[in-house]
Amino acid sequence: MRLRWLIWLMLIPLCVKAQQDSIIYTQDTTKAHTKYKYRIDLTKKPDAMKAVWLGAIAPGAGQIYNGSYWKLPIVYGAFMGCGYAIGLNNNLYTNYKTAYLDLYNDIEANRVSEDRSKSYVAIMPDGYDMSSLGEASGWLNTIKNRQSTYRRYRDYAVLATVLVYALSLVDAYVDAQLFDYDISPDLSIHAEPQIYYDLQQHQQSAELKLAIRF
Repeated sequence: MRLRWLIWLMLIPLCVKAQQDSIIYTQDTTKAHTKYKYRIDLTKKPDAMKAVWLGAIAPGAGQIYNGSYWKLPIVYGAFMGCGYAIGLNNNLYTNYKTAYLDLYNDIEANRVSEDRSKSYVAIMPDGYDMSSLGEASGWLNTIKNRQSTYRRYRDYAVLATVLVYALSLVDAYVDAQLFDYDISPDLSIHAEPQIYYDLQQHQQSAELKLAIRF
C-alpha cells in the first residue's frame, strides 16, 4: 500500500509538467486560432445559393463571389479544353460525314473519281489512293467508322463540359458553406493523476490518465 502511494507521489511532478505543457500548447493554439479568426471577417460570409446562381449565369462567377480567385484558371482552363475538344471533333465529324455522303452518291451514280477536289479524296492519308484503301466500298466503310468515332468523341466532350459546369457550381456552393469552417489545429494531450478504489478488495491504487482532445 505504501509503495503505491510512493509511486503516485513520484508521478506528481511529471503530471504537473504535462499539464503545464498542455496549457501552453492550448494557449498557443488559441492564439493561432484567434489570428485565423481575425483574418476572416465572418460578417461577410458569402451566401451559398447566391454563389450557385452567379456560377450558373456565368461560369467562374461563383468562385469570384467567394473570393477564390486562384480557382479561376482551373475552371476556365477546363472549359477551354472541353470547348477545343468539341470544336475539333465536330469539324472532323462534319468532314467525314460530308465525304461519306459524297462518296456514297458517286458510287450510286458510278462516277467515283480521285480528283483532289472531291471531299472523300481530300481526307485521304498522304501516299494513299483508292485502291490501297480497299477501293470505293472499302474506303466508304472506313469513312463511316471514322465518322461515328468522331461523333462519339464530340459527344464525350459535350458531356465533359456539362460535368465541369456542374462541378463548378458544387464547388461554389461548398466553398461558400465552408467559408467560416475552423481548420486551425486544436489538438492537445492532458495527463492527470487518478485514484482508483477497488470495492471488492477495499484497496486504493494510483493511475495516470492521458486524454487527447480534438
